[in-house]
Amino acid sequence: MHVPTSRPVRRRVHVGYALLTAVLAAAALSWGGGSAAADDSAQVMPKKVTGPLTIQRPVATVTNTTGVAGVVAYDTAGYPAAGTAGTGTLEHQHAQGPVRYRVQPPVGGPHSAHWVNAGVYTKPVPSERAVHDLEHGAVWITYEPGLPQAQLDRLVAFVDRQSMLAEGNRGPGGTPQANRFVLLSPWPDDTPEAPIVVTSWGYQLKLTSATDPRLQQFVDTFRRNATYSPEADAPVDSVSIAVGGRPARDGSKQPNPA
Repeated sequence: MHVPTSRPVRRRVHVGYALLTAVLAAAALSWGGGSAAADDSAQVMPKKVTGPLTIQRPVATVTNTTGVAGVVAYDTAGYPAAGTAGTGTLEHQHAQGPVRYRVQPPVGGPHSAHWVNAGVYTKPVPSERAVHDLEHGAVWITYEPGLPQAQLDRLVAFVDRQSMLAEGNRGPGGTPQANRFVLLSPWPDDTPEAPIVVTSWGYQLKLTSATDPRLQQFVDTFRRNATYSPEADAPVDSVSIAVGGRPARDGSKQPNPA
């Protein structure tokens, strides 16, 4: 990843993640099956990925043709669209352990065989699992640890507003499953060059405010879109909680398996 020689200094307001409890409890919108955790006391973090290290190959950028201003596009030639994979093309194989990604937050590449159960988390999630969500069509919103509470409130409300999208998998009793296909989590540090970064498979947008209209435009463009997502028909939930976690704010219509 390119590291700039200088970076604008931003005033940081460090906010305890416990404050998110009040935000989530106050949200009045319904999440479908009534199984959502109301706060982070019921949250289960996805299992950390262990095993041999995989180092991602260099990733090339390409021209942004999506119509979303400011998006950085990466080489996905041959996957999912027709083309020829080159030395800078995003890899998409399963890795047996942690991955050292070239872009932070990652925009694709080798990833864990088990994804994150998508929703709102109050702590950082393993990138290797989140990248698998991207492959399945999810949009991953990450934010720096010092993001002001008002901005975090807006991000949580933004996730609330996104519609449930039908999935091919089934929940308890054979009920069709659905998910918002949005993953929200803090980034462990301030490595990204913006307070908020929104990512899909092969595309990334850096934002300074949760009220930027391009956030919704990005989600509308890339979320579970087979044009951009290699496996847009696959689920982003239904993984055992012991592996894929239980969000503080669930994004699924039906509960994930315990």
